[in-house]
Amino acid sequence: MANTFKSITSGSIGTTLVDVYTCPVSTTTIILGASIANIDNNPIGGSIKLAKSGSGDDVFIVKQAPVPVGSTVEVMSGNKVVLEASDTLQFQSDTAGSMDTIVSLLEIS
Repeated sequence: MANTFKSITSGSIGTTLVDVYTCPVSTTTIILGASIANIDNNPIGGSIKLAKSGSGDDVFIVKQAPVPVGSTVEVMSGNKVVLEASDTLQFQSDTAGSMDTIVSLLEIS
């Protein structure tokens, strides 16, 4: 069983849900942390959604969390989220091209 730490980034996220990470087949992933950064000149609201493969039970981890100008919000500090094969972590801002994100995770395959 292989354990691989990874850091996934995505920049200039806007008002459409963006698939930032999809858990590979035959893998379980533990999300260790997720940050959303405001790169706009105005406050934004940032969201993270977990799209569960096949079940339709998609849920928001956080919805429109306020991120002040020039700031970063650590959304999952101290909490862990487990993704199963083909689950997807999606990000969205309430403002076009205004959010950068970084996700730290551990893949177990």
